[in-house]
Amino acid sequence: MRIVTGEAPATAEAGRELEETVRAILDEVRREGDAAVSRLTARFDSAELGPNELRVDDRELEASVGVLEPAVLDGLRMAVANVKAVARAQLREPLSMSLDQGQLVEIAELPVRRAGVYAPGGRAGYPSSVLMCAATAWAAGVEEVAVCAPPGPGGRAHPVILAACVLCEVFEVYRMGGAQAVGALAYGTESVPAVDVVVGPGNAYVREAKRQVAGVVGIDGLAGPSELALVATAGADPELAALDLLAQAEHGEDSVLTLVSPDAALREDVVDAVARLATSRPSATDAELRVVAAESPREAVRLADELAPEHLQLMGEEAEALADRVRSAGCLFVGRDAATAFGDYVAGSNHVLPTGGAARFGSALSPGTFRRRMARVSLPEGAAARLAPAGAAVARAEGFPVHAESMERRA
Repeated sequence: MRIVTGEAPATAEAGRELEETVRAILDEVRREGDAAVSRLTARFDSAELGPNELRVDDRELEASVGVLEPAVLDGLRMAVANVKAVARAQLREPLSMSLDQGQLVEIAELPVRRAGVYAPGGRAGYPSSVLMCAATAWAAGVEEVAVCAPPGPGGRAHPVILAACVLCEVFEVYRMGGAQAVGALAYGTESVPAVDVVVGPGNAYVREAKRQVAGVVGIDGLAGPSELALVATAGADPELAALDLLAQAEHGEDSVLTLVSPDAALREDVVDAVARLATSRPSATDAELRVVAAESPREAVRLADELAPEHLQLMGEEAEALADRVRSAGCLFVGRDAATAFGDYVAGSNHVLPTGGAARFGSALSPGTFRRRMARVSLPEGAAARLAPAGAAVARAEGFPVHAESMERRA
């Protein structure tokens, strides 16, 4: 891991070349549907699939669970159960209120009909992304969930991805990835019905495609490289801190890792532990670790909070005592044993989180991602007469006399 001192750099925006490449891919998919998706899959994933082979058949899905090791199967089942439990607890009951003029306004939360989940490929299959998205969508009340993931060698879908789909009761699965998969979900093709919302992390092409189709469909956000800011104060275990940083480095060399501490000796101990442990952990990439000095524990938490990181860990009694001062993290982990890795898998919190500073205004994937609020307004007898004079005056001030007339006729 590369060690750098100083503040963490801002995340760069997608370049113009990437934007134009993705736009061309989306245009192909919109014009040609399945034929374009098949052609682009051959180009980018080296998998030759005919248009009628994009969807995984039921037999392949059913067989996937049998190839999993029992411990993996148990872990996935625990993760699904915990994510569903936390998601269901976030659902809101309808709200109904009567206002002073007699009108009744009801606020109902309604699920979208159809959601698309992107499960990234690359270094491995990521069943955790399937369950975080699909389990939450079902808990939100979505009627149909479709999953797409890049095909592996020979055009086969990754069996652990398929097994995660089965455990989440998703039986509409497509072997396609990249911007073309996002385009197929957003626009629809001959074999892929269009969805209402596209969720899930992915590479730069997937992020840019989601940005370009936003408005055609809803999206959960634009997830960039994985981020962990770790605040360590007196009493923090340097080796555990180092392991947590190395764990996030497994996501790729572009992972954004930051250690913030007011304790110079502790900073040095963590850096030494990172260097020592990294030599025997080849899955941890050569990501950059920024080491930031702070004047005090309060200053350390403030600096980390200003980064608005995807994950923020507080280790050491002084840092942990300041947990209630954090307001701009995707997910906050407090205490010695609260490793970010638990949130990535089985804690029950969702690991699809805002990155690149978006935690200042964005939230984790939740049932709200798949639900929309709709007001129902009814005006019992007499309410229109009480509302019309005020409404008509405002309408005429805006130059809309027919709006005013529409209200006054009810009076």
